[in-house]
Amino acid sequence: MAWQTPPRFLQKVAPKDVLARVAALPRPLVFTNGVFDLLHCGHAHYLEAARCLGNALVVAVNSDDSVRRLNKGKHRPINTLDDRMALLAALSSVDLVISFDTDTPLPLILQISPDVLVKGGDYTAETTAGAAEVIARGGKFVAIPFLFERSTTALVKKLSSPE
Repeated sequence: MAWQTPPRFLQKVAPKDVLARVAALPRPLVFTNGVFDLLHCGHAHYLEAARCLGNALVVAVNSDDSVRRLNKGKHRPINTLDDRMALLAALSSVDLVISFDTDTPLPLILQISPDVLVKGGDYTAETTAGAAEVIARGGKFVAIPFLFERSTTALVKKLSSPE
């Protein structure tokens, strides 16, 4: 039965052969990263806009330990890494989802060598890990402006405050 087989979108969650999977993607390759804890319309817009900058979009997701090191709050992440990766993989704009456990995705960016590095509108090339390296190789950095003023931190605050 169809409902008993794993969903097709899980094929976009990269296993151990991540570099081979990335090499098979069409160029220009777009890369972004983040926590993506509670997926909201701001994330959906951001990822769709990022995907429009190239022929494939790779999304790197902070591991649970990496999120805790970011000090986003004592109950973060809310969703596990596997759940966050699966939800991102279910989006049509996303071609591949990978995780990283370092404080920044710089080692991953150096391995993958994206053509375009994307972050949200609150970042600049100077504040983004890997931007200088991508630009030095002839790639570009793009900060996508926020169309929807949403954040997981604001959602968590709203849920935890009494009305």
